[in-house]
Amino acid sequence: MAQKKAHEVDRWLARPEQAYRIILIYGPDRGLVSERAKRFAMGSGLPLDDPFTVVRMEASEVEQQPGRLADEAQTVPMFSDQRLIWVKGAGNQKALVSDIATLVSEPPADCSILIEAGDLRKGSSLRSAVERGASAMALPCYADDGRGVDALIDETLDKARLKISLEARQLLKANLGGDRLATRGELEKLTLYCAGAKEISQDDIRLLIGDVAGLSADEAVDAIISGRIQAFDSAFQRFMSAGNPPFLILSATLRQIHALQIMRQAMDSKGVTASAAVAGARPPVFFSRRKTVENALSRWNSTTLQKAAERLQATILRTRQKPMLASSIARQALLALTVEGARARR
Repeated sequence: MAQKKAHEVDRWLARPEQAYRIILIYGPDRGLVSERAKRFAMGSGLPLDDPFTVVRMEASEVEQQPGRLADEAQTVPMFSDQRLIWVKGAGNQKALVSDIATLVSEPPADCSILIEAGDLRKGSSLRSAVERGASAMALPCYADDGRGVDALIDETLDKARLKISLEARQLLKANLGGDRLATRGELEKLTLYCAGAKEISQDDIRLLIGDVAGLSADEAVDAIISGRIQAFDSAFQRFMSAGNPPFLILSATLRQIHALQIMRQAMDSKGVTASAAVAGARPPVFFSRRKTVENALSRWNSTTLQKAAERLQATILRTRQKPMLASSIARQALLALTVEGARARR
């Protein structure tokens, strides 16, 4: 079967094997699919702006004109030794799959077919047609993992001659990685803003990167479990002024309380320390929040956490019953939990 695993794709693209005439690049990360397709096309050495050498097609065109892709691939190049046919927006279109099946069985000697596709399930017709062919290669593209995001951060910051602290890097990574193009866009915006600075700070990232409302919600949740009343009020006001529904901050707090319950249970039943409970949490607690969560576990016991969860569930119900008062209801309940956290701290 002609396919690569996700972590092998970049290595293969660095030295693509000429024996493979049909290249399928697919996956849910459309930005990464597009970036890698462009990388393959540029690596061909062909002039990408020459319509006689590089033919660009949409999958919808292939679907409307069955056989056209196969005909284009068999056309003898006039002005170069090789041609590239670049198909975008591919899925499991019947005519496209039919043409690919034909080309897989009779691969052209002087033409490469590059196909950009969305997420294709294992066994889907297009993916299967490519994977079964000896002259075809399937390359999956999934959202960047931690190592992929780190590499992209290093690449972008090195070009801009910028440094970043460990804490700022962790915060940056938490808000990147969903889509390669979006990630590059956010990093370029950050480097432009920080041009001339010695080091990128956490404040720079909070100001520029990702979902500011999400950061405000996290700040509010941390303030609640830490019992910091003024910090909670400030974060809550920022969150609401951004036009966010109060349900989001209520649900974020409830998720945190549930996570604390699981960690607190490990402490009570297994006798582990707060630090060990946080270290063993799944999903893992974000690096910069570990001390906050450890301190919260030392203050909140199983009983107070259960009461907090029940209060939050009742509050969510009330906000749905009285949507016009949702903001006030949410603030009152969350403020009461923050006061409870402050009492526990004393």
